[in-house]
Amino acid sequence: MDNAADPVQGTAQIPAEVLVGRKLREIRSSRGLSLRALADRSGLNINTLSLIENGKSSPSVSTLQQLSVALSVPLSAFFAEETVGKKVVFTPSHSRPLAEFGSTQMENLAQDLAGNAVQPYMVTLKPGMGSGERMIVHTGHEFVYCLEGVVLYTIEGVDYPLRTGDSLVFQAHLPHCWENSGQELARLLMVLYPADEHDEAGSRHVSLAHSEKEKTMKIATITEDGKIISQHFGRAPYYLVLTIEDGKVVNREMRDKIGHSHFPNQAHTEETQASGHGMDIASHNKHVSMAEVISDCEALLCGGMGMGAYESMRSLNIHPIVTDIRDIDTAVQAYIDGKLVNHTELLH
Repeated sequence: MDNAADPVQGTAQIPAEVLVGRKLREIRSSRGLSLRALADRSGLNINTLSLIENGKSSPSVSTLQQLSVALSVPLSAFFAEETVGKKVVFTPSHSRPLAEFGSTQMENLAQDLAGNAVQPYMVTLKPGMGSGERMIVHTGHEFVYCLEGVVLYTIEGVDYPLRTGDSLVFQAHLPHCWENSGQELARLLMVLYPADEHDEAGSRHVSLAHSEKEKTMKIATITEDGKIISQHFGRAPYYLVLTIEDGKVVNREMRDKIGHSHFPNQAHTEETQASGHGMDIASHNKHVSMAEVISDCEALLCGGMGMGAYESMRSLNIHPIVTDIRDIDTAVQAYIDGKLVNHTELLH
């Protein structure tokens, strides 16, 4: 046995619940969000958030996944002191950044690695412990290798018991969860592979309990007819804004949307910018103007979008989701159910 679970210098010397609480407050404050606003975004109880921030509660992995989605940060952001962006990361067995969530330990094997192409974790579980009661979905793929004990993975309702030496790889948009189903300690290697370089796999661990989000919220979709989600954000003439209460659509409202044609004296630079599609200041200002009419919405569903527009929406605290579902009602229901996958590979 190695010393993987031993306390290490730096982040691991700080009690995990204190570090997580500190990082949560820091990230929330940097985004200008109140506890109430974060509770509304994440679907978590405000008292739960307060306990976590004050280091008086150790959140489950699935709770952290909900927070990572709401704040658009990788899962590892809650127990990492800083991000350096290294090209090579060497992690000695006795110096793995460790975080504990209840009786579950997660060790980050690639802390500070530049980009999000791969996110490996060593997970240690006590009997009966796991990802939590909530099912999870995210983009890309997930690979698991059981090092010891018995870990039960449930994927789309099918059970896969993993014993020492067994492995599993699957498309991570399928609803899944995991737990130690044995009587002894279990350890597994978990590797998350996001769909593309723009996707943060940790932040896309979307809990299906997202359907238990705030009682009232608004979702915007880009459309031409109020029925089908448009494929081009900049050209779509309307937003259909749906008000949702207790998981049901209670109101629909068509709102005029500013498009590229509303800026006749400004060239549409998305196609030529070397910095990326629509990543220049002028394009960002256009996107801000386009989003003013949906500032009361928490999410925007679209069939296609440039990277510049995507990042602009995120900066405005509107969660952009690129979906391959064309029918608005179907896509919105998938969002309510927590099953709508954000296909960031469709960004251009």
